[in-house]
Amino acid sequence: MSFSFAALKRLGDVSVAFTLLLLLAPLLLLIAALVRLDSPGQALFRQQRVGRGGSPFWMLKFRSMVVEAPSLGGYCTSKDDPRITRIGRVLRRSSLDELPQLINVLLGHMSLVGPRPDVPAQRAEYSEQQWRLRHQVRPGITGLAQATVRSDALPGERTALDLQYVAHQSLKLDLWIVLLTVRQLLARGSY
Repeated sequence: MSFSFAALKRLGDVSVAFTLLLLLAPLLLLIAALVRLDSPGQALFRQQRVGRGGSPFWMLKFRSMVVEAPSLGGYCTSKDDPRITRIGRVLRRSSLDELPQLINVLLGHMSLVGPRPDVPAQRAEYSEQQWRLRHQVRPGITGLAQATVRSDALPGERTALDLQYVAHQSLKLDLWIVLLTVRQLLARGSY
């Protein structure tokens, strides 16, 4: 990745994340209140994820599961997972649970577009070379795998798409991923 693309991407990330946080502040407060009303506990959920260069960071999400969820199961969820709260189902279906990651973008932990950040336990799913390559870039709120196959991808498919992104990243590819993501979200909301 050239310096100019990296600098332009970071400037775009910060500008868009800051603007969206300002514009969406009332919605964010409403979601936080609904999460707290639906089940006891904090509105935000923090989970350690792996960032650029393999550095750990705390990723933020609106809590969509019961507070004790990590002790009741693994990092993957199923369609009818009993740990997911009522409001959590709506947040996950609409991807509104991801909005607090705009803060991670401002802090430099994440980008708007890039491979989704892994939990440390997922390292076992990669070869050493794949892990190193995948973490050469900041993880994203959305990525090539999410824009094309959402959560239906098998781990190997997701890895291939993530590595394809790392190898071919560009402003054009980022814009295409954003457009595909919006289309995915609109299609999911229409049924």
